[in-house]
Amino acid sequence: MRRAELTTAILLAVFSIYLMWKSAELPIGWIPDEGPGGGAFSFWLAAVMLGSCIWIIINWFRRSSPPSQSSEPFMDSFAIKKFVLVGSGVTVMIGLIHVLGVFGALPIFIIYYVRFLGRHSWTTTLAIALAAPVIVFFFFDVALRIIMPKGYLEFLFLPLYDIFL
Repeated sequence: MRRAELTTAILLAVFSIYLMWKSAELPIGWIPDEGPGGGAFSFWLAAVMLGSCIWIIINWFRRSSPPSQSSEPFMDSFAIKKFVLVGSGVTVMIGLIHVLGVFGALPIFIIYYVRFLGRHSWTTTLAIALAAPVIVFFFFDVALRIIMPKGYLEFLFLPLYDIFL
């Protein structure tokens, strides 16, 4: 686990730097009378991710986190099982986006992940599964005006576009 923590932190740090570099191709500062530039959100999110990776690497050297103190192997049978379960869930969700759109696939994935893998209550699961698509819709489609794929459920969103857009 010790090696896995460091490897993951380094890979994500490199990915963060790449995202910051690509985001900087668009304006990342404040544009007068318009708001943040096209690359601002992705740039600053990647910067926060890079800072988090650096903090993980520092803690790894200090041996202050449980994984950094571990002598367990990189992937045991439990880790491989969880990796396959989560990976297959994400793969199915990505496939469902074409059919059900983001707002249909996301609650299905959340129910699978929170209830069946996380073993949380149905109340918690349904609260998250119903709130997440609503929050994503208002953040991307309404606030940022980035239209998310709706698949065959698009007709359900037409009244919302009349109200908000």
